[in-house]
Amino acid sequence: MTHGRGKKGGRGAGLRGGRGNAGLLKHRHMYMTKNMPNHFGRHGFKRPQSIVKKDITINVGQLEKEFSGKNEIDLTKEGFDKLLGGGKLNSKLKVKVEKASQSAIDKVKEKGGEIILPEVQSVEQPVAEKEQTEEN
Repeated sequence: MTHGRGKKGGRGAGLRGGRGNAGLLKHRHMYMTKNMPNHFGRHGFKRPQSIVKKDITINVGQLEKEFSGKNEIDLTKEGFDKLLGGGKLNSKLKVKVEKASQSAIDKVKEKGGEIILPEVQSVEQPVAEKEQTEEN
């Protein structure tokens, strides 16, 4: 008996017109254009990997393990970009690094050490120009 399904139509996914997204460009084309307008094509933008830069970081707590016996550490030569404030510091260190978090700076200074950061050149107006702008 076919139970009203014909012969081959009742087997497998034949009655449903296929499984999943089968037939989106054929017998389900109107369904796709109505309910899935963004199904085809590219969407969004991916930044080029040459532009994207991630900082290579190290925590304050790792400094004594990685550089045991050193009092002065140049993290830029060691390949690190940023010093973070995780962990505990037990000794006085002098650290040279490109960037550092505020908590890392506080922990190093608390033990009597110092962090040397590159000087940020700010664009400021000369003093004479500032006085003229304030008077006007």
